[in-house]
Amino acid sequence: MKFLTALAAAALATTTSAFAPAPSQVHSTNRLADLQTNHAIAIATATATATRSPTSLCDMLTQTELPQKLYFEKTDREPAKVLGGIKIGNRKLTVVTGASSGLGLNCAATLAKTGRHFVVMAVRDVEKGKRVAKEFGMPEGSYVVMKLELGSLQSVRDFVFNLKAFKSNRGLDNLICNAAVYKPTDPEPAWTDDGFEQSMGINHFGHFLLVNLLIDDLAKVKGSRCCVVGSITGNSNTVGGGLVYPRADLGDLSGFAEGAKKPVSMADGKPFFGAKAYKDSKVCNMMTVSELHRRYHESTGIAFSSMYPGCIAETQLFREKRPWFRKAFPWFMKYVTGGYVGMEEAGERLAQVVDDPQCTKSDVYWSWNGGAQQIGRWSEDGKPRGAGGSGGEIFENTQSDAVRDRETAKKMWELSCKAVGLTDKDKPKAAESA
Repeated sequence: MKFLTALAAAALATTTSAFAPAPSQVHSTNRLADLQTNHAIAIATATATATRSPTSLCDMLTQTELPQKLYFEKTDREPAKVLGGIKIGNRKLTVVTGASSGLGLNCAATLAKTGRHFVVMAVRDVEKGKRVAKEFGMPEGSYVVMKLELGSLQSVRDFVFNLKAFKSNRGLDNLICNAAVYKPTDPEPAWTDDGFEQSMGINHFGHFLLVNLLIDDLAKVKGSRCCVVGSITGNSNTVGGGLVYPRADLGDLSGFAEGAKKPVSMADGKPFFGAKAYKDSKVCNMMTVSELHRRYHESTGIAFSSMYPGCIAETQLFREKRPWFRKAFPWFMKYVTGGYVGMEEAGERLAQVVDDPQCTKSDVYWSWNGGAQQIGRWSEDGKPRGAGGSGGEIFENTQSDAVRDRETAKKMWELSCKAVGLTDKDKPKAAESA
């Protein structure tokens, strides 16, 4: 067993470094189209001027650079959609971030098809969101697509404004914080519009602000739920989190204390390390759930939870990798570690957390089939069981001591409030527990 554990750890470490996905593309399809159009206009203008000055074309092309911002308030902000109450009807109103692909899309489709949920697909690329919703057979009238760029705190605020306008005075039944970026091979940090390193800025800070701005809306509904997707990589008591370098470690949060903005790229204030930045962000996600429960569950009744869906080895996360790797990695996760789960099943698991009557408990880290705290045990069908992979029943998993560190979680919360600019006016009206 020790040999299998070491073998799996070594293989997983390989996937974290040499075979990790290429740097994420942070611009949406619409944004790239806009940039290309603007670039073409610049070229056309320069060409017209070139007849008067032979050097003007070269000068203008040299000066024309693609902007680095993720969200332009004047052009990207959507007009508010109204009269949503008519569309929602008696169904539960559920927001899913990152709902245009992968886990989020499969979750959104699962919920929409139950007939019990009206889904708000919160996405970077609205047109893509509309297209994939149809491709996945989401019933017409069961969803709406709204713009949300988590790499911009202004976009988060604009989304909340539009959501409130859409639903009017009714409450929010469920909030699923799923969207994330993963950049383990980037040698240098990329930054959000607000100056945060993107893994932490999008995965944690964007969702942190979003949840805080929507707590009062969730509090209006009896039995409302908020789930923030976690990861075994942030839990040191799992194979993927404890044996695969680097380990998540927030240290003394000196990076957060310095404001967590450029040039500070890591929570612990140390030099940038892409794989660790992602893991640290997931620790913050799971700590946020515990703090939300401690501060607001008693006064609001909201069930705050996290979950691990299993290893989605065929995710588009690996679409840029060599063909042999895309074939070998799922096989390895199925037959060696036992951690494999298909995208559809993973989406069903995430949907279960906000739809299943047995998932009403707060401050829970939900998992399935062993929760990846060990290498899978051999079974008669030739597939290892008990490592968080396909099949099995949902259960309350145990988080690592580092994730459950109360003092660090409290400090993380307070520094995050400062980092995202959460004002007294922004803070929930719900009573906060001492």
